[in-house]
Amino acid sequence: MQNYDLIVIGTGPSGEKAAVKAAYFGHKVAIIEKETVFGGAEVVTGTLPSKTLKETALYFSGKYEKGLFGVDRDLAHEASVEDFMFRKNFVSDYAAKEIKENLKRHGVDIYLGTASFQDSHTILVKGTKESVLTAQYIIIATGSYPYHPTTIPFDGKRVHDSDTILQIRRFPISICIVGAGVIGCEYATIFSTMGAKVHLINDKAKILPFIDQEVSSSLVQQMENEGVEILFNTGFESIEVPQKEIDMIKVKVKNGQILEVDMFLFAAGRSGNIKALNLDKAGVKVGARESIEVDAEYRTNIPHIYAVGDVIGFPALASTSMDQGRAAVAHIFKTRDLEHLPSFMPYGIYTIPEVSMVGMTEEEAISSKLNYCVGKAKYADMARGQIMGAKNGFLKIIFNKDDLKIRGVHIIGHIASEMIHYGVELVESGSTLYDVIGRVFNFPTLHELYKYAAYDGLSTLSGHRIKP
Repeated sequence: MQNYDLIVIGTGPSGEKAAVKAAYFGHKVAIIEKETVFGGAEVVTGTLPSKTLKETALYFSGKYEKGLFGVDRDLAHEASVEDFMFRKNFVSDYAAKEIKENLKRHGVDIYLGTASFQDSHTILVKGTKESVLTAQYIIIATGSYPYHPTTIPFDGKRVHDSDTILQIRRFPISICIVGAGVIGCEYATIFSTMGAKVHLINDKAKILPFIDQEVSSSLVQQMENEGVEILFNTGFESIEVPQKEIDMIKVKVKNGQILEVDMFLFAAGRSGNIKALNLDKAGVKVGARESIEVDAEYRTNIPHIYAVGDVIGFPALASTSMDQGRAAVAHIFKTRDLEHLPSFMPYGIYTIPEVSMVGMTEEEAISSKLNYCVGKAKYADMARGQIMGAKNGFLKIIFNKDDLKIRGVHIIGHIASEMIHYGVELVESGSTLYDVIGRVFNFPTLHELYKYAAYDGLSTLSGHRIKP
């Protein structure tokens, strides 16, 4: 039996960062991983693979340069599925190796196998050999897995979840995607960009209801312009999968429509990956969708057991998961460096085009009866946007009318997920429109969007729509 200051279960973004930080501060740490590839959803089934596929789709479709050079999207048909997957596999393999090396550099003991609690301080690891570990503290960072309705015959060949879709061996001619959340919308735009006919089933009136609705509407319009058929206010009813692969899958929709498609993707929810943990032996409380309930310090109902990352539910982002792991360690060992995540964090959606946001949406401003105003700037009006051949995309600022403080920033367009970080600083620091106008940005760059959106906001207040 080996004794540790801290045991971390899972090598995803939250688990890796927690283990490394604890080891950095001189504590004896063990980490347990049941898979042969390190990194969890960040590396294997989610963040990096799907975002790499998005960039690959853009490259092979010619959309990076289409506006300027007129590259035709038929280039997609010249790309094989091996081409499509090569970069994804390369990036994932590199990241997995780097995570393992980072753990070794910091002196973290690595155990390969499945972890289960024997009691609240003791973990049994079953792998090629069995190990029993004890620790003063334990962090659960086991991530999540795709929810599987029993009525869907998942086979990993033509009927997929959000994990197996990353192992396709050929391009679909057409695909039906159930679920218009982040994952569903991202894959809808990826496959549409690669030339597949996409049907996206959404049981709500809007996609991505948590984002600013002007941005959401713009994304819908651009998706539909690219051939994505979005079926609003209806749900999936049943699926009929033929024995022969040359025959089409029949998907019955609750509105009575029957879709005939080549492949099917169910992307409507994930559940906490806790089944093998035997949490009842530790007394850890579990909430909805097998997620673990935690307090503001990521502590479960058992004071020395913490949980971080996707296993605790929303927001389930690699970026927030990393700092949840670091914050949990700060509370456990009183490092006093990162005890809480920031009040405002960026949210990135890697659709084509990208969407990113921070702070208050216009709908939230209205519901909270804020005396607000809006300023906007279009990609196509910026010199850098013209160089890129941008035809769509904009940046939107929500600000107080009385003191001009910026309350929210919303972007749809090229590298929105990169552009948002300046917006995070503006919202977090309580900056005003004049603070933005007073900044000097390289020319030509897309960051000019911020300045022109600020000018637009001032013009709206004054009633004079004059370009500064």
